Amino acid sequence: MRPTRAIFLLRLTAVTALIALGAPTAAAGAATNDGHRRSCVSSRVPDRGPARDILRIAEQAKKEMDLKSVILRVTVDGREVVTTALGESMTGVPADPAMHFRNGNVAISYMGTALLRLVDEGRVGLDDPVGRWLPDLPNGLGDRITLRMLGASTSGLVDYVTAPGFGDAVAEDPFRQWTAEELVAISTSRPLWYEPGTNWSYSHANFVLLGAALEKITGTPLDELLQQKVMGPLGLHETRNSFTPDIPTPVLHAFTAERGTYEESSFWNPSWTTAPGAVQTTDICDLARSASGIGSGALLSRSAYQEMLNPGTVGLGRATKKCPATVCIANTEATHYGMGLLVLNDWVSQHPLFFGYTAAQAYLPGERVAIAVSTTKGRSTPDGHTAQTITQRIAATLVPDHPIPDFG
Repeated sequence: MRPTRAIFLLRLTAVTALIALGAPTAAAGAATNDGHRRSCVSSRVPDRGPARDILRIAEQAKKEMDLKSVILRVTVDGREVVTTALGESMTGVPADPAMHFRNGNVAISYMGTALLRLVDEGRVGLDDPVGRWLPDLPNGLGDRITLRMLGASTSGLVDYVTAPGFGDAVAEDPFRQWTAEELVAISTSRPLWYEPGTNWSYSHANFVLLGAALEKITGTPLDELLQQKVMGPLGLHETRNSFTPDIPTPVLHAFTAERGTYEESSFWNPSWTTAPGAVQTTDICDLARSASGIGSGALLSRSAYQEMLNPGTVGLGRATKKCPATVCIANTEATHYGMGLLVLNDWVSQHPLFFGYTAAQAYLPGERVAIAVSTTKGRSTPDGHTAQTITQRIAATLVPDHPIPDFG
């Protein structure tokens, strides 16, 4: 028999009480009575219950997939179920929940939320043409592409990451600083996959352009805007942009064999991954808090939250002669792209993967379950999204009536 929500929360309450007997009273990453923030710390795990089940999942996955590290945090109703770190950051340095790692496209969900907050404020409309703020886009694209199309990834722009030669250029010089202009030019110099708004395909160029548009709309640098509109209000104190490859200490180091030899990739330059000002690092406590805040639409009106969950993508994603099914992926009611994030059955999710890092944040609004996972690769870690795999396994154990499916 599958547990009901009442039984699950009863079990959780017991676990939380057990943890509280031997743990500090302030939640990891929360403010203490003297106003200082506690570090993100591991919780004490009891001998049985959901926290122990989650730890076993992480331990098994680490061994099975030869992961160098697994860091995770799970909360329900904002209360900690478990926070833990397994493995090493680098040789002789244990992984720790307070370590910072790159959050990749999680920052895209912050851009989507910032855009929707501007809509709530009446400053823009989702169907405003982006050319109002970016008039120099070639081939009349500024008049054909709207803010909605950028945030929902329905512009038809080719993804520069998949353009011929781009991957080789990154591999040949992983420390190269890419500019937004270079990246957008790769995409806009190629024919559109389809007429804007008529299909769906993921393109990093959408979010580079969205970041530039948000700056023009508000007159505020993107890093400051996201801090004002998203990270500050959600209390994401350890999440920040960097215009260099630097990662704040303590660092979760990453390694990869993408170039043929297992090597450190922590400080490879991530400037190509999204808009300047949204290339961020975070820790696992912020990632869990982010899952809850973004996934619940805490900063949005009800109408804006509904736009975030489905900005018109359901029913899009059809293969054509120009756009194969591997690119124009079907968006269904069950699995579709929202405004800078994924809706996977009942979950609101995002999961970046690059440079030896994988991470995942997932939130189940009906049960108020937040899952955050970060992993780094060992020498024989298979290709694939290991953090998302662990997240799916945790969900299957905690809330078996609500599995997290794959997208596409």
